[in-house]
Amino acid sequence: MAIKNKMKTSVKHYRVSADNAGQRIDNFLVTYFKGMPKTRIYRLLRKGEIRVNKKRIAASYRLCMGDDVRLPPVYLPELARQAPPSKNTEALLLSRILYEDDDLLIINKPSGMSVHAGSTVRVGVIEALRHIYPKLPNMELAHRLDAETSGCLVIAKRKIILRELHSLLREGRVQKIYWTLTMGKWKDSELRVDLPLHKDYLDGSKHVVEVHDQGKAALSVFRTIKSFKREAALMEVKLMTGRTHQIRVHAQYRGHPIAGDDRYGDMEFNKFMRGLGLRRMFLHARSIDFILPSKERHITVEAPLDPELEAIILKFEKRYA
Repeated sequence: MAIKNKMKTSVKHYRVSADNAGQRIDNFLVTYFKGMPKTRIYRLLRKGEIRVNKKRIAASYRLCMGDDVRLPPVYLPELARQAPPSKNTEALLLSRILYEDDDLLIINKPSGMSVHAGSTVRVGVIEALRHIYPKLPNMELAHRLDAETSGCLVIAKRKIILRELHSLLREGRVQKIYWTLTMGKWKDSELRVDLPLHKDYLDGSKHVVEVHDQGKAALSVFRTIKSFKREAALMEVKLMTGRTHQIRVHAQYRGHPIAGDDRYGDMEFNKFMRGLGLRRMFLHARSIDFILPSKERHITVEAPLDPELEAIILKFEKRYA
């Protein structure tokens, strides 16, 4: 059953043949939606967008001959790659390269740009970079950043380097530092946030993360760079784990939501920040530091703040000069 050569597929119904009978639904979908991240496949299953005989099924369900599998409209990475990014997007990404060698590329990701194509995003950072580097079709993201977050994003040019980077990340041998502007003034007792996080899908297509006893371990260490009375604070955050929305949820839980965060933020504080000219979330992956063992290479990269964020800090400094 072939997918049409369009950016977005239509609803499909697949009748299971003898060839697929007995196969787990998740393994079938990995093959069918070639190039789609497994996390996204499991998300579609959890949300009930993929159904068998009009019923929700678990990822472990084994297909039976004759089953009717409903496949929702999706954007697929291989289709997104067929549509080139705009020249402006290419120029923007090229201007934000912080480090490059034969194995790695590190960019200062722009705020507002997703790292990969998705259900509502035609082309992400990785798809655009594959267009810019046509001789490197196996370029892959070593990690991810939220669309709203700017800063250091590492891309592996070869799969062997990708595996090495993933190993370093799992072992906690990659130091990632973030800068963020948060509401209020932090107390010393609030700076170490060691609270488990649980991710759920409660708000349509958006996932919601919350502090929960049954969640995964998450540790963030905050340090005050500069306080602006009791109004706001520029904070440095060292991530000891890499959970989804970790900094945003930990900051909110401590009572210091991030400026411009439309999911976990404070409505009145965000309104105040918009009045100062902030049109995005103030979260920036400031630096990344690691040693690549196979190359015996120490890599440390720092991403400058975007002018919009620098301007906000300057306004606060003038306000309390």
